[in-house]
Amino acid sequence: MARLAVLGAGAWGTALALQAARAGRQVALWARDPARAAAIAVARENTRYLPGIALPEALSVTADLAAALQGAEAAILAVPAQHLRGVLAGLPAAAPPLVLAAKGVEQGTLLLPLEILEALRHGAPAAVLSGPNFAHEVAAGLPAAAVIAGRDAALRERIGDLLATPAFRLYGSDDPIGVQVGGAAKNVIAIAAGAVIGAGLGENARAALVTRGVAELSRLAVALGGKAETAAGLSGLGDLLLTASGPASRNTSLGLALGRGRTLPEVLAERVGVTEGVSTAPALVARARAAGVELPICEAVADLLAGALTVPEAMARLLSRPRRDE
Repeated sequence: MARLAVLGAGAWGTALALQAARAGRQVALWARDPARAAAIAVARENTRYLPGIALPEALSVTADLAAALQGAEAAILAVPAQHLRGVLAGLPAAAPPLVLAAKGVEQGTLLLPLEILEALRHGAPAAVLSGPNFAHEVAAGLPAAAVIAGRDAALRERIGDLLATPAFRLYGSDDPIGVQVGGAAKNVIAIAAGAVIGAGLGENARAALVTRGVAELSRLAVALGGKAETAAGLSGLGDLLLTASGPASRNTSLGLALGRGRTLPEVLAERVGVTEGVSTAPALVARARAAGVELPICEAVADLLAGALTVPEAMARLLSRPRRDE
């Protein structure tokens, strides 16, 4: 039986471990905190992030990184983008091919996930996993689709073989830049979409904002060497539609709260999981500016999160932009 390691025992890491087990793989789920690993192993469920979903016998839980990686054909890194560098730095030199499931832009360096990996482990075989996936639905085995993106077609195919089931359809992509930009930008745009609804500005405004958001992520992807058409796929429009469509999204729900007048510290203090768009927004905007790309919606979100704008002021700024052809 093929063996996979999943590094990161949050909601998404646990969901991917469950999916790998469902695909018939022996899976080791790694948690950084030994107490958390022990609690999950004893309860046979991740009560903090995915309560009520039992872990199968084929899924083991450990805080021993070397043990998790031993014999693995591939390792999926499902940790927040801002913690990815630390986990990568701790991997042994002989690590298996890596699949990065983080979505974001690293603060400070402004690097995308695969760029962080390349800086630390030059030439290491790797791909990125992205798409419109709520962790609790994947964990429950509900139908979903995602993208495996990387330059190595054989690696994309192998990862697809290891993870796919009839209910979890995986597509390949040779545009890892476009896929990563889509995964990062959609979280930022979803905050804006939530803020629009929270402020009572209506569904018309949300639809317009999401549509123009797709144009923003497409422009940035192309400027960084990706493909415009990737923005219309699962990792662009698909992921954005899911993330911006309702309160089950951490980013949309944060935007909803901000639109209703709550402060960012208040909202974050109540949360268990990471809301990736908060850290990504300023880094994404800085990366775009360095590339000479204008991202009006993402810039408004970054200013909103920094306390430099209110939601009405952000909308007024967007609506006052000069008219032009679409």
